[in-house]
Amino acid sequence: MGRRIVPLTLDNLADLPTTCRSCVFWELDPVSGRAAVESGKAESEKEGWISDVLLEWGSCGRVAYVDGVPAGFVLYAPPAYVPRSQSFPTSPISPDAVQLMVSRLLPGYQRQGLGRVLVQSVAKDLIGRGFRAIEAFGAVGREIPSCVLPADHLLAVGFKTVRPHQRYPRLRLEARTTLSWRGDVEGALERLLGGSRRKEPALRPF
Repeated sequence: MGRRIVPLTLDNLADLPTTCRSCVFWELDPVSGRAAVESGKAESEKEGWISDVLLEWGSCGRVAYVDGVPAGFVLYAPPAYVPRSQSFPTSPISPDAVQLMVSRLLPGYQRQGLGRVLVQSVAKDLIGRGFRAIEAFGAVGREIPSCVLPADHLLAVGFKTVRPHQRYPRLRLEARTTLSWRGDVEGALERLLGGSRRKEPALRPF
């Protein structure tokens, strides 16, 4: 069995789940996002957003493959490219950080450490680009929006709360702390590659 984690580009955008390819929750402000969905242009808006970020800032995502099959992905960008982040009560994202927008794993690849592997790949990328941390808005409660990561999942992969809130706390992960994960990540990959099975697609965070 083999695994790869590669940058997200327009060439492999089709490997993201259909619902994620047409989701513009983070990429557009609430009014523009609603208009894109209602007009059926959400998928083209998503592609345009990724194209713009790639050209202006660079890599903004990672896709994980196991035996050539998409197993999960993560999207991230500076808050200047994430209009929806301004709507959160615990904004803004810190100037030295990049926002983790969304991370998803397909069934059969969950609870095996792949979420942490994806986060580490983001951290390595950001360290090389001069950023100190990854931040994200977490969600607390029973009714969690599908495009907002549950706070408990963020805590499980090493994030710490930097601005508490009863509904949408902001959490932070110092990028260099992930350098100490090597042993844990290698063990997770061994477990993943030793027993991964692909099931019918359904989205889960991390």
